[in-house]
Amino acid sequence: MLNLDEYFFLGKITKTHGFEGKVNVWLDVDNPQEYSNLDMVFVELNNNLIPYFIKNMSLLNNKAVFTLNDVNDIETAEELVQKDLYLPLSLLPKREGNSFYFHEVEGFKMLDTKLGEIGVIKTVLDTPGQSLFQVFNSDGKEILMPMNGDIIQKVDRKKQVITVNAPDGLVEIYTQD
Repeated sequence: MLNLDEYFFLGKITKTHGFEGKVNVWLDVDNPQEYSNLDMVFVELNNNLIPYFIKNMSLLNNKAVFTLNDVNDIETAEELVQKDLYLPLSLLPKREGNSFYFHEVEGFKMLDTKLGEIGVIKTVLDTPGQSLFQVFNSDGKEILMPMNGDIIQKVDRKKQVITVNAPDGLVEIYTQD
């Protein structure tokens, strides 16, 4: 069983590029420039993460062309098409202020400016159109809190607390019997 706890999803090899083994890559990141100097990536093959060193990379927006060591022909490159790419969590650029990675806030307490403690964030649900905090209160009731700049007031990494200004009545919808 592949354990990805120490890795994050970087993107996917989408197709071959030319005949010399180059591959097109789609990067699923907010700021692709932060990854323009990568030395290597981990490719998921047969339920394992295999390191591939990058000889050359050209980047345009969220698309890149990689030249990988030991991938010198189209046949070898074709074996990598539609494979996921990962990097160790230690290579994630640090976020500051109210900016955060979804995995980073799992387990944080959520406080509301008016109601006080709402509960503990279990995960972030990344749905089309809007991401939601999935929070469970002390009674085990699920509360879905929209993630947006108007609602999120403060992210305190030291105390592991996110303070929100919940829309009036939202928490009560989930907690009323």
